Amino acid sequence: MRHIYIIVLSFFITVNLFAQTNKNPLLTSDFQEQRKWVDSIYNAMTLKEKVGQLYMVQVMSNQDLATKKQVLNLITEHHIGGIIYSNGGPVRQAKLNNELQSLSKTPLLIGMDAEWGLSMRLDSTYAFPWNMTLGAIKDNKLIEETGKKIGEHCKRLGVHFNFAPVVDINTNPNNPIIGNRSFGEDRDNVTEKASYFMKGMQSAGVLANAKHFPGHGDTEQDSHYTLPTIGFDEKRIDSVELYPYRRLIKEGLSSVMVAHLNVPKLDSTGFPSSLSKHIVTDILKDSLGFKGLIFTDALTMKGAADFDETGDIDLAAFKAGNDVMLMSENVGIGVSKIIQAYNKGEVSEKRLEHSVKKILQAKYKAGLANYEPIGIYNLVEDLNRLEDDVLYEELIENAVTILQNIRGVLPIRQLETKKIAYVNLGKASGDIFFNELKKYTKVHKILFDNIDDLEGKLQPYNTVIVGLHHSNRSPWESYKFSDKELVWLNEVSKTHTVILDVFVKPYALMDLKEIENIESIVVSYQNSKIAQEKSAQLIFGAFASKGVLPVSAGSFFVAGEGIPSFGIKRLGYTLPERVGMSSEKLKKIDSVAQYAVNQKMTPGIQLLIAREGKVIYNKNFGKHTYKGKEKVSFDDIYDVASLTKILATLPLLMELVEQGIVSLDDKLSDILPEYKESNKANITIKKMLSHYARLRPWEPFYYKTLDTITKRPSKKYYRTERSNEFNIEVSKNLFLRSDYMDSIPKIIKDSELLDRLRYRYSDFPYYILKKFIEGHYDKTLDEIVQDRFYQSLGANYTTYNPYKRISNKKIVPTEEDDYYRYQKVHGYVHDMGAAMQNGIGGHAGVFSNANDVAKIMQMYLQKGFYGGKRYLKTQTVDKFNTCYFCENDNRRGVGFDKPQLGDEGPTCGCISMTSFGHSGFTGTYAWADPEEEIVYVFLANRTYPNAGKNLLLRENIRTEIQRLIYEAIED
Repeated sequence: MRHIYIIVLSFFITVNLFAQTNKNPLLTSDFQEQRKWVDSIYNAMTLKEKVGQLYMVQVMSNQDLATKKQVLNLITEHHIGGIIYSNGGPVRQAKLNNELQSLSKTPLLIGMDAEWGLSMRLDSTYAFPWNMTLGAIKDNKLIEETGKKIGEHCKRLGVHFNFAPVVDINTNPNNPIIGNRSFGEDRDNVTEKASYFMKGMQSAGVLANAKHFPGHGDTEQDSHYTLPTIGFDEKRIDSVELYPYRRLIKEGLSSVMVAHLNVPKLDSTGFPSSLSKHIVTDILKDSLGFKGLIFTDALTMKGAADFDETGDIDLAAFKAGNDVMLMSENVGIGVSKIIQAYNKGEVSEKRLEHSVKKILQAKYKAGLANYEPIGIYNLVEDLNRLEDDVLYEELIENAVTILQNIRGVLPIRQLETKKIAYVNLGKASGDIFFNELKKYTKVHKILFDNIDDLEGKLQPYNTVIVGLHHSNRSPWESYKFSDKELVWLNEVSKTHTVILDVFVKPYALMDLKEIENIESIVVSYQNSKIAQEKSAQLIFGAFASKGVLPVSAGSFFVAGEGIPSFGIKRLGYTLPERVGMSSEKLKKIDSVAQYAVNQKMTPGIQLLIAREGKVIYNKNFGKHTYKGKEKVSFDDIYDVASLTKILATLPLLMELVEQGIVSLDDKLSDILPEYKESNKANITIKKMLSHYARLRPWEPFYYKTLDTITKRPSKKYYRTERSNEFNIEVSKNLFLRSDYMDSIPKIIKDSELLDRLRYRYSDFPYYILKKFIEGHYDKTLDEIVQDRFYQSLGANYTTYNPYKRISNKKIVPTEEDDYYRYQKVHGYVHDMGAAMQNGIGGHAGVFSNANDVAKIMQMYLQKGFYGGKRYLKTQTVDKFNTCYFCENDNRRGVGFDKPQLGDEGPTCGCISMTSFGHSGFTGTYAWADPEEEIVYVFLANRTYPNAGKNLLLRENIRTEIQRLIYEAIED
């Protein structure tokens, strides 16, 4: 016993020496002016007014009139010192606050519980990630920025004290009230996070509050309903629970909230810690040297309210050393009790002055000496800023944690070998996660009733992504697997590669009985929109994994663990500001795109912009047709027309050049023997693809297959039913003679050359190369490009002849054909020449959406690398992205279009000369700029209902949007 006494005595001697060095955190830089103001207010107060300052009452902006009258009475009759706002809305609270402040003789000190932002209490306000999520982040500067942002929100709403950060060290997984509110179980991590959070918030002019003293992290009871017991000895409490307070006090912590806890090793009287003089005064004030404000936790909580009579609790709390009585059960009685004690000499003037002047110091520091009402204008917008989303994204990217990654399953590679299913467990939706997964490759959501149903439906798949989703409404929501779900997970993991992603706190993993069959385990911590999006992006390697586990989760996972992964250069999705662009300036693009639709330049548009490998603008405008009801959506596909040249034929040719199969200096006679005797024998691939070879622009092959009188498809060439003789499907129920496929190459080979050598755009090179490439591989072009590029890129919306595999509801029509096929061209290629090649042209025929086109353009921008795979060598991409005939007034690269050499051309004229791209007859446009790392994709069906005049081109819609993109660059 004597030994224990010596240890405790040594501890208190040490902390007393420490305490003497701490400063009053409530003092301002102009402390002399502060003291004058404090003294003048204090000296003018009556005893009742002084005692009233000790009270902070709860107010809700959604309260009824009768309750409001009670609050008004507390202000005017009992002179309360402050208000802690709870439920309601920001505008209502601001208006109410302005009214209440106007009635108070001394300005009211306003507090709120805004641990993860004002949304903890108010609707229409911002929610930042919970502390448990922040605890997974290594970069503490991000925590500081979070505290600052929350502080800015509080200040905008007239809140002076935020009862945050929570510094409880959550060493008990069964803690019912702290949990997600804690930064974790490691005292050093909790302390670091709390320190940075406090600094950030106080830098915004909002006073911080560390809670719940002396530590609520290791209990299985909730002090709202009972008095929890903390049974540890002094040494443990000092080394763990008190550790964060010591650090934060030294760094200028403004206030502390004392919890209602039974801590017998610190106070054997049985008093709750909030009413214990030894805990509040001897330890917090004297030993730890805290000179800031001390708040009780809510005195209406059962942990305190059940302890004594109404009013006596207030007096006991004040005698214990607390400065502010929070949410008293009855302010009037409490004030009377304290006044009675004052008059009896139980409470001295010095004791009262000590607390009241600290409260007034805090008011001065909060700016209440020059109080101004809260401005209502733009309030909701100011509390939900774009910069908050920017930070939230960065926080989640840094928090998401990989805990298991057997055989390096993450990030997912080799998409061509994967058949992926998604299974949604939990009580909440994972649709945002699912839709984000689908941006990367084909993923199917499995709906099932029982384990047999699930196993049967999963048979075609080799990879299963399992998401555990529960409500993100509050940190206290359900987070566990159900017993059935644990059985399902166990069975599925025996037969499939499983990626388990839990969008809840890590403690959910404690229920896993075994994990050896689960290849990858990811903790995403929350089921918010951004968390779901970012987790999907992590799974596919859009960014690296950095998070570490803030708490241990059963026997498998220990706090501090986290497997780093590396990004594999797949497109990510983010906000413009994160890549140096302005969301506000990009809004101008909305107007231009909508103008194009309104003016009937095109029925609809898909528009995508990416920078630095991140998609920062991805919007849809209009409908499939002017008269239809089907709005354009992200997974609709367009006939991209001549973009086919650089999306299909060109990458295949680049491969062959790399392999030495062919050279850009090879002549047509070298690659196709039938050209040896033709007038095109000596044309090189380089010249041909630079459109500098005297080739004719195009040939209306279809025209000679029309009846000379009716101008409709001739029965000599067409049938309405398929047969071996008529097997080329040019449109629905219209089949061209099978042997006509051989006629087209001959017509091109035998065609006349133009009179002189000059730049002249031509489709012919891509007919010629198609024949060469298909001959080399002995496969059709669509099969080759799928095998070698699209499948592994995850370009699962990119295809020839989409009518064979995609619903017409997702295919945008291109024309009401009244000159050749005489029907709506829908799901079939618009280009007649490509249609006459069974829909598979080297120059046209590909259908895609903006997201898939961007993947291919990003692959080019990254010099042939994408998704962890090198498709092309850097020098190959550079070789094709070179203008070889610029001195001859020909801007073209090899296959790629390039910026204009003069005033007019395919771009805005504001783009680097290293940029490249192409446009298509249907209104499509894709462009990449290596210098600014920008990819721009514009898909449209301007040819519907008829091609007519190209108003998109005439009014420079696509290049005007390109100009606006570059104007939005701010870095």
